[in-house]
Amino acid sequence: MSLTSYRTLGRSGLRVSPLAFGAMNFDDGSWGSGPETSFGLLDHYLDAGGNFVDTANMYNGGASEETLGRYFAQRPGRRDRVVLATKFGGSMRADDPNSGGAGRKAIRAQLDASLRRLKTDYVDLYWMHQWDRHTPVEETLSTLTDLVRAGKINAIGLSNVPAWWVAEAAATARLRDWEPVAALQVEYSLLARSVEGETFGVARRFGLGITPWSPLASGVLSGKYARTATEVAGSGRTAYAAAYLTEATFVLLDALKSIADDLGTTVAAVALAWVRQRSEVTSTLVGARTQEQLAANLASLDVTLTEEQTGELSELTAPVLDYPHNMIESMVGFQQGDTTINGRAAKAFVR
Repeated sequence: MSLTSYRTLGRSGLRVSPLAFGAMNFDDGSWGSGPETSFGLLDHYLDAGGNFVDTANMYNGGASEETLGRYFAQRPGRRDRVVLATKFGGSMRADDPNSGGAGRKAIRAQLDASLRRLKTDYVDLYWMHQWDRHTPVEETLSTLTDLVRAGKINAIGLSNVPAWWVAEAAATARLRDWEPVAALQVEYSLLARSVEGETFGVARRFGLGITPWSPLASGVLSGKYARTATEVAGSGRTAYAAAYLTEATFVLLDALKSIADDLGTTVAAVALAWVRQRSEVTSTLVGARTQEQLAANLASLDVTLTEEQTGELSELTAPVLDYPHNMIESMVGFQQGDTTINGRAAKAFVR
């Protein structure tokens, strides 16, 4: 597989690379990647055939979008071949309750500001960054539909949203003949699998693409951590990683290292390959501060795990799903007895 093994994003017509480049680290160099470094990373990703770039209005106070805008201004022709995604919802002015959220006033103002920073007249995918409990779903969806029809955005997506709200949004859009939801952006890795219950279920039901973020669990699965290495000098991620560093994680890291050694690759590449090979996943977000990190992430495309390897890793981190999933899986025989339906057999339900 390569970055040019494009996939359609949900039921939209957008074709995207299996790995998306996340630009959250782009800033003036004080925290993440300065413009010169960021331009080099983008060149590396796009020259390799990648076409899916993701940011948000509030990343580093707008600096991420500004960096992307300068990049496209200096690289004529590259903007049109990129599937450019940004997000709305993050407040840019703490004293203004209408500067963030998913209301009509906020969405329109946020998009106009993002377009100015990105130096473009449209974005390909506009994500709602987080569920807004204060705004009716109809207001959000009708506004986004108007923006699609006006040519300012090409598709819409949802991030960090309850599964029930996703179902409501998808059904409402279908019934009102509004722009359908194309995709979901969710936290997903071997150490964060709760979305396999309700969220993956609603994605399958409505044909939504899945774009995982933090597939290496804040760097825990990057290969830097082990039983004998629980801190990484100079890494701002160590504080995030600490909560994951349990005995169960060390067992997983041992298994990842064993598989990586067998395949002649890295722990990070194996962890990314596991996410990429999930049937629900369309494109996985990867970020990088250096060329070496980006190359290591892209190298995961050369890794194909066997069913046995995938099964071993999946079993080590199988999530305990909330009710009713635990009951549904244990009571298949309640409906079908000991018969086989659609290739699935179950023992008879015992009363």
